[in-house]
Amino acid sequence: MKELFTRHKKAILAAAGLLALWLSVFTVRETEFVLITQFGKPLYTITDAGLHVKWPWWTSTYFDRRLRIYNPRPSEFLTRDKKNLVAESYVAWRIEDPRKFVQTVGDAGAAEMRLHDVIWSGLSAAFGTHDLESIVSVRTDAGQARQMLDNLALETDKAALARYGIRVVDVRIKRLNLPEQNKQSVYARMRAERERIARQYRAEGEEQALRIRADADRQKEEILSVAYKQAEKTKGEGDAEATRIYNGAYSRNPRFYKLLRTLESYKKILDEKTTAILSSDSELLKVLMRGEAAAR
Repeated sequence: MKELFTRHKKAILAAAGLLALWLSVFTVRETEFVLITQFGKPLYTITDAGLHVKWPWWTSTYFDRRLRIYNPRPSEFLTRDKKNLVAESYVAWRIEDPRKFVQTVGDAGAAEMRLHDVIWSGLSAAFGTHDLESIVSVRTDAGQARQMLDNLALETDKAALARYGIRVVDVRIKRLNLPEQNKQSVYARMRAERERIARQYRAEGEEQALRIRADADRQKEEILSVAYKQAEKTKGEGDAEATRIYNGAYSRNPRFYKLLRTLESYKKILDEKTTAILSSDSELLKVLMRGEAAAR
């Protein structure tokens, strides 16, 4: 009986030792850190990955150190010109100080509820410094909007880190919308703006077309003037050359030239319907009546 009790005692001690060892040894992954607590009181934080040892009565609480994305529900904000605007945003955050995180919020769900309050107040203050027209206009300066969100992320990060041990990496707007009562007025303003720009483009196009047409007409007149000048010059040169040829032909055989010119005159003035009344001493009549002998 005593030997049986001794064997059971050794087994119990061995099991207790294994249990103590199992409760004392733990591992930390690269994507997490561990907060060690004693009866709910935080002691220290382990951020190095690998195998670690603690006392068995200490508790290890694991936290994911990677970025989380929180999508707050769409909220309605008031702009500087007292117009309502519905914004849908997202927040990239992670746990930076596990001890403060556990003491203030406890878990991710509660942390996102606290973040919602901080982000809402920050967006409300940011939108309150801009008019609705400057936010929804097609000419809105993207750099200004980005600077506004960058400043909001910095301010939110400072507040969340100091209060809850949370690091806010980025805050961005996914979508902007308008309440139904404001949509029509904004759309009308945008249509009027587009129509104004279209009218400006058309006016600039017509002005440019007038300049092009005027330049084309001027070039046309210049080309026609140069062509007319060249044509008159060519015609004059042709007439001079024709006169020279006529004179050369006349000087070589005046009688033949006279007969040829007379025959050409007949072609121009006589046909089957022509009636000619000539005097008896007319040169034309002489050639008709006497032929070549009259041209001598």
